[in-house]
Amino acid sequence: MINEAPYLISSDRKSLQSYRKRNPSEAPLSGAKGDKNSSISLIVPCYNEEANLQKGVLDKVGNYTKNSSRITEVIIVDDGSDDSSIKIIQPYLKLFPRFRLIKNAHQGKAFAISTGIKSALNDIVIFTDMDLATPIEEVEKLIEQADLNYDIVIGSRKSKRDGAPFQRKILSFGAVVVRSLLFKFKGISDTQCGFKLYNKNLALNIINHSQLLKKDRHTSGPSVTAAFDLEFLFLAFKFGYKVKEVPVHWQHMESRRVNFFKDMIETLEDIIKIKIYDIQGKY
Repeated sequence: MINEAPYLISSDRKSLQSYRKRNPSEAPLSGAKGDKNSSISLIVPCYNEEANLQKGVLDKVGNYTKNSSRITEVIIVDDGSDDSSIKIIQPYLKLFPRFRLIKNAHQGKAFAISTGIKSALNDIVIFTDMDLATPIEEVEKLIEQADLNYDIVIGSRKSKRDGAPFQRKILSFGAVVVRSLLFKFKGISDTQCGFKLYNKNLALNIINHSQLLKKDRHTSGPSVTAAFDLEFLFLAFKFGYKVKEVPVHWQHMESRRVNFFKDMIETLEDIIKIKIYDIQGKY
C-alpha cells in the first residue's frame, strides 16, 4: 500500500529491513568527505517508466553495480506510477540483491529524489534518470571528483543537446537565460542534467532548507519540478559547498513525461519563488 507521506514511508522501512537481511555486510560507512572508501547509494526515480524498463535499463544498472566496490545499493523510488512499472521492477529486486524499491505517492521527480536521499544508507548519493540518457558507466567521472573533496558533482551535457527536439532546446535555452539573470553559479553551465552526485549529509541540509519541498505537492501526470535543481544549487553555493561540473556523454531519449508548456510554466513560477524566498530571508 502506498503511503501518502512524501519522504520515509512504511513500505520503505520493510524494504530496508529486507535489504539489510540480504546484505548484512553492507552497513553504511562513516566515510569523511573525499574518503575513497566511502560507499555510494545510486538513486533512480521512476514514474510510468514501462517503456524504458522494457528496454532492459535495470539489467544495465544491475550488471554494472553488482560487483562494484563503491555502489553498494540501488534505490528505485517509484513516484506513484499507474502503468506496469512496479510489476516489471519486482523481479529485479531478487535478481540484484543491492536493489530496493520505495513507493511514493505521486508528487513529482524532486520529491522522489529527496525520498531516495533521505533513505540512503551511504554517505554519498548519485541520482540518474531511468532512461539512462547518460550511460551508467559515466558515474566514474562523478566519483573521481568526489574523491577530490568536492561536495556536489554535476554532469554537464553538450550545449548543443544532440538529438533533442526543438521545443526542448527552447525550454533549455529559456531556463539558461532566466537563470543567468537571477542567479550566479560560477563554473556551472548545465544545472538541469539528471546526473548528479551529492554528499548525503550536505544534501539533507539543503533539503531541510528547501522551500519548494516544504509542502506536499499534489500533481497529476508527469512532473519534473525542474526548479528543484536550481534551488539545490542556489543553496549549495549559499552555504559555501564545493561544486564541480564535469562533462558527460548524453543522448536524447524520447519521452512522453516532458510536457513542454506545463514544465516551462512550473519552472518559471518556481524560479521566481526561489528569488522571492531569498529576498524574504526564508533561506
